[in-house]
Amino acid sequence: MSKTPKFTCASCGTNYSKWQGKCDSCNTWNSVMENIVRKSSIKPLELKVLSDEADEVIRFKTNISEFDHVCGGGLVAGSVTLVGGDPGIGKSTMLLQISGSFPGKVVYVSGEESLNQIKVRADRLNINLENMECAYGTNVDQIIETLNDAKPSLAMIDSVQTLYDPFSDTTPGSIAQVRICGNKLIQWAKDKNIPILIVSHVNKDGMIAGPKVLEHMVDTVLYFEGNNSMRIIRAIKNRFGSTNSMGIFEMRDKGLIPIVDASKSFLKNRSLTYGSCIFPAVEGNRPLLVEVQALVSNSYLQNPRRAVVGWDVQRLAMICAVLENHCKVPLSGKDIYLNIVGGIKVFEPSSDLSVAIVLMSAWYMIPVPQDHFVFGEIGLSGEIRPVSQVDQRLGEGEKLGFKSACIPDKSEVTSSKMDLIQFKHVQEVQQWLRSKAKD
Repeated sequence: MSKTPKFTCASCGTNYSKWQGKCDSCNTWNSVMENIVRKSSIKPLELKVLSDEADEVIRFKTNISEFDHVCGGGLVAGSVTLVGGDPGIGKSTMLLQISGSFPGKVVYVSGEESLNQIKVRADRLNINLENMECAYGTNVDQIIETLNDAKPSLAMIDSVQTLYDPFSDTTPGSIAQVRICGNKLIQWAKDKNIPILIVSHVNKDGMIAGPKVLEHMVDTVLYFEGNNSMRIIRAIKNRFGSTNSMGIFEMRDKGLIPIVDASKSFLKNRSLTYGSCIFPAVEGNRPLLVEVQALVSNSYLQNPRRAVVGWDVQRLAMICAVLENHCKVPLSGKDIYLNIVGGIKVFEPSSDLSVAIVLMSAWYMIPVPQDHFVFGEIGLSGEIRPVSQVDQRLGEGEKLGFKSACIPDKSEVTSSKMDLIQFKHVQEVQQWLRSKAKD
């Protein structure tokens, strides 16, 4: 038999989470007594055989194309989505824009901004909030009761670090409070089958603030990143769609504007110069052409500088070692600067060949032809290995007018009108690039 301890004042009936000598409500001493509520029967869980067809997944479109894309086609009924990012990057702005475009009733609960602040920002962004009802509050039990009464089609909480549970003695934003409040909101979303968006702060390392268990409990984790006016929403976790997919926005005076043709946006104002080439990345199920740039210069430091933006610095060290050993390109004593243009972060091993080519292009001062793009993985022995999703990468290049592609040998290509230049080893890449100096 299980028991739940609970302390109650015998004089006035005030409840406490732990025992104390004096009741704060009626100032009576030694009146706080422990009650034990005994549960005499526990019902077993209902077991089902998953042989029948699954129910169709119900998705709610937010009518913001890039946000729907990164969520896998829209918000799923009963799903919990955690949205994190640096201060001022646009989390609350995105929630307001979703409120204005969502077809159903939206309840927005803020623990950070007053209702007047929210209204002023909505007016500045020219957002129609006829379908949204807003409230200010931080008591999680009070918020859940408000949601039960309002019966919204979509709920929004900004942010989970401002909420508190009245039966916990810890301060709002602490690990215990974030875990308790997050668990209560998740249970409400599952019981009512209503999607909920929860904003979360980040810590000084750029990770979601609070316990890691919160990310495990929710269905989707979206992370805002970007610089200048560019904003990228990346799906770190998604139970109803592809992970590592991303939506691209531009921050303007009217809010976050979706960029539909992102490849074209990233390649504008590009000029023919050495130390630059195009890499067709695949984020989730979306191909995206990005520019890779490199600069190699003489170093006057004991330890040459390796400055990398948007790529893995450890992988850069590996590519430099491969080029020095197999192609005799002396990079060990040079300062190397590598940049992925547009603030994009590339994690694919298929970008190895692009980085190797821009390093050799910067060293030999030979530009890569503008109508070429490059992809492939490089091993430690210098071999170039095939990668996945070749047809998607080639298709995106054809759409933007590229004529040739430098790809690994024996790549699985279904059909392509492009001129395919296939390489087996980095030495072949070196010979091909140096031949371009004679053209």
